[in-house]
Amino acid sequence: MSISKREFARRRKDLMALMGSNSIAIVPAAQLQVRNRDVDYPFRQDSDFYYLSGFDEPEAVLVLLPGRRQGQYILFCQERDKDKELWHGYRAGPEGACADYAADDAFPIGDIDEILPGLIEGRDRVHYAMGKAPEFDRRIMDWVNTIRSKARSGAHPPGEFVDLDHSLHEMRLLKSSAELKLMRRAAKISARAHIRAMRTCTPGLNEYHLEAELQHEFMSNGCRKWAYPPIVGSGDNGCILHYIENNSPLKDGDLVLIDAGCELDCYAADITRTFPVSGRFSGPQRQLYQLCLDAQLAAINAIAPGVPWSLPHDIAVKTITRGLIKLGLLKGQYRSLIEKGAYQPFYMHRTGHWLGMDVHDVGDYKIGEQWRELEPGMVLTVEPGIYVSPGNTRVAKKWRGIGIRIEDDVVVTRDGCEVLSADAPKTVEDIEAIMAPGDAAV
Repeated sequence: MSISKREFARRRKDLMALMGSNSIAIVPAAQLQVRNRDVDYPFRQDSDFYYLSGFDEPEAVLVLLPGRRQGQYILFCQERDKDKELWHGYRAGPEGACADYAADDAFPIGDIDEILPGLIEGRDRVHYAMGKAPEFDRRIMDWVNTIRSKARSGAHPPGEFVDLDHSLHEMRLLKSSAELKLMRRAAKISARAHIRAMRTCTPGLNEYHLEAELQHEFMSNGCRKWAYPPIVGSGDNGCILHYIENNSPLKDGDLVLIDAGCELDCYAADITRTFPVSGRFSGPQRQLYQLCLDAQLAAINAIAPGVPWSLPHDIAVKTITRGLIKLGLLKGQYRSLIEKGAYQPFYMHRTGHWLGMDVHDVGDYKIGEQWRELEPGMVLTVEPGIYVSPGNTRVAKKWRGIGIRIEDDVVVTRDGCEVLSADAPKTVEDIEAIMAPGDAAV
């Protein structure tokens, strides 16, 4: 299920072809982050670094040197140390970097100050993502300035810095078949977790009980990491877009909005489902929920190659605006309300984002001043929402405090699209059937 060595090699080859001759790319790994005192956060590799190497250790640097006879792919990494490994676990070491990760050459990370300046010297361009790692930025500049100081002695400092992100992130935007297999699997596991939460949900529990059920399903299927902090917002909390406290009681008559997805081998799922705590939608809840679902289905149906990125959002906005007028939450002429953005107090975010190794994945949304056209292999979320603030006195009381979002993961195909997260139920009838007493366990 994981990405093969051959695919990692193809990625490096493709990037070096874009870089051109007599250039160098430098990509540092993520670093351990302190949680408190001598406890670190769980390590998660930098997505760009992992995309090119599959190497999952901190204190490492990847270097690409197109056309170099002695080897185009070099890794600097931690040395093997039996005493340290007793405390912190196995490390590949330079030998493993070559044997297991296909590096042409590898050196101890402690030798980087001696070796890397010599690799930079003589190259015309340095491809590097300046600004992501300020401490490493300074080291890069120190190495370059050292070379510049020797220019009178014949040293050849690089004349240009090129932002590595542009080329690399365009590559990451188009998913391979192997990447899509991982993302389908992550979506299926996440869908099962949402079903588990629906079946567990009952008044009197707490939001974090549902969070625990999600994590149980993730870990039982080999996913130890969340793709992002989960949102489990019931009642008024469902109207808070990035609510993550997840510590309120689940009350009869309320909805609960769950935005959660697992990460599998550094690839994310991102699914949102909204359902009634009691298992049955009230009349107003059902009406707003169906409107949100209609908007989502219309947006998904519009996805195909050649379609502008903005089209699914525009369709969702139009569908929601018409529905809010029909239900009496908005008053006025449809076209005028669209032009004024009158829907924004109820729907204040975009309908989606790129999805991949990062939950808000890399890739430009516009080319120049124009929304880019969708292409096969792009993966995006489709997630319209309707949020009626509990303090909105302009609408009838029956609508207040209802927060709904429905989100799926969608890949653009040659003739349309595929919903990767289709296993997560989202019709009113399917949700109520799953939550009905006596329904079979996951």
